[in-house]
Amino acid sequence: MAGAGVKAAVEWLASVAPDPDACRWEWERNPRGVTLLPAGRRWDVLILPGELGRPTLDVLTRLIDRPGPVLGDFGDARTGFFVAPGTAARWVGTGVRGAGRGTWIVVPHPGRAAGSGVRWLIPPDGSGTLTDATLLELAMHEAAAGRAESGGD
Repeated sequence: MAGAGVKAAVEWLASVAPDPDACRWEWERNPRGVTLLPAGRRWDVLILPGELGRPTLDVLTRLIDRPGPVLGDFGDARTGFFVAPGTAARWVGTGVRGAGRGTWIVVPHPGRAAGSGVRWLIPPDGSGTLTDATLLELAMHEAAAGRAESGGD
């Protein structure tokens, strides 16, 4: 991601922090390159188990050019899709965890590789683009059906 895009992404993410300056400071000085940010203000995060998350991301990127930000953790055990605020409270789905108002998310700096194992699979672009929850659900169904057809668990 180019310099201006990283700066816009940093500003967009830091805008939800109780102290945006402290958030930026933490990103710069934390050896892991991460900070904690509150969900529920500009975005919620739907967290899928790895065996469904990556296939869902593959389907989603075939459906649309640019989904919203997506996080992956160490070993791809979980994949987190940034969706509209309030989505987590309304989401009903087996095995999907929602992080909304009152929860905090470990977020890596959008312009650097993080040493924590949490990384951007699709970094934010700073524009506020989020993944549409309806499209995400369709992609999840297609990914789950594909796993079932291929004999996946």
